[in-house]
Amino acid sequence: MSRFCKTLIVLGILAAAAPAAAFDRYPGIGRAATEAEVRAWDIDVRPDFTGLPKGSGDVDRGMELWETHCASCHGSFGESNEVFTPIAGGTTLQDIEAGRVAALIDGSFPQRTTLMKVPTVSTLFDYIQRAMPWTAPKSLAPDDVYAILAYLLNLGEIVPADYVLSDENIHEVQARMPNRNGMTTEHGMWPGAPASSGGIGNGGKPDVVNVICMEDCKEKVEIASALPDYAQDAHGNLAEQNRPVGQTRGKPTGAPEPAEGSDAVAAASAVLALANEKGCMACHGIEKGIVGPGYNEIAQKYRGQADAAAKLAAKVKAGGQGVWGAVPMPPQGHVADGDIERLVEWILQGAKAQ
Repeated sequence: MSRFCKTLIVLGILAAAAPAAAFDRYPGIGRAATEAEVRAWDIDVRPDFTGLPKGSGDVDRGMELWETHCASCHGSFGESNEVFTPIAGGTTLQDIEAGRVAALIDGSFPQRTTLMKVPTVSTLFDYIQRAMPWTAPKSLAPDDVYAILAYLLNLGEIVPADYVLSDENIHEVQARMPNRNGMTTEHGMWPGAPASSGGIGNGGKPDVVNVICMEDCKEKVEIASALPDYAQDAHGNLAEQNRPVGQTRGKPTGAPEPAEGSDAVAAASAVLALANEKGCMACHGIEKGIVGPGYNEIAQKYRGQADAAAKLAAKVKAGGQGVWGAVPMPPQGHVADGDIERLVEWILQGAKAQ
């Protein structure tokens, strides 16, 4: 199904939740959304904890879940910088007391971690619930999310090792977030009750008092920083790793577009499209590795081995760890056997896009 068709369906469901009077204007379009449909979309958790599901989880359970679902990308203690920016580190008990992380001000910590920056604990819960684990987003039950979050909070000494985090006490945790005072809500992006009334907004006052500046404008754009040529494709084609809409679309840094009119080119392009569709290109570049090895590196390693295709197909389907480093490759059982065989053949032949 195309992105356009999916968008139409989403808009149809959202429009269906509109007041009944809206249907009179466009007869025959839309219907009342069911409660299940609304629940499926309405999963965000806001800073005032609106939308927070009921549940609980303790630190020990969170550590078990972390090792199973999270450590491969974030390290056993959330301090790894191998795949993503560290989550834990850089906060102190003094920061928890003050609600402002000193290292953000004086630059004493070598890197900004998640617990250093995030002001609201709801942000962590919301992101874990919606987007994690990376290979299976939205697969965690609420109790699992509470447990994983409890483990993260314990890593930052925000909660003790025997803590059971729940929908009933998460409000208390907010009062111990190390950077809770590092964010301002005095602008129109934060409507709702002001802090004086127990909220976190500014009372709904819109930010419309800015003055347009049209003085000393630059006559031309000057690029101050750019990727050097040798690093253009260090992480694969950046254009393929960003959404096709929005402000940041990604600079094309991959191979040039193939010439038209060739069956071989069309076949190679189809497999490349399949690799993108199945998420393979998020971890593997063609020339160089990203999270896992580059496809040309794989082809070089298995060159000349008679059983290379069968061996690689089995690894893709079952997952593995240790051949290319400590970061494991999760099992790709959701990919059909025929598609795995096409991808493996394409990789062993050099992963050509044309």
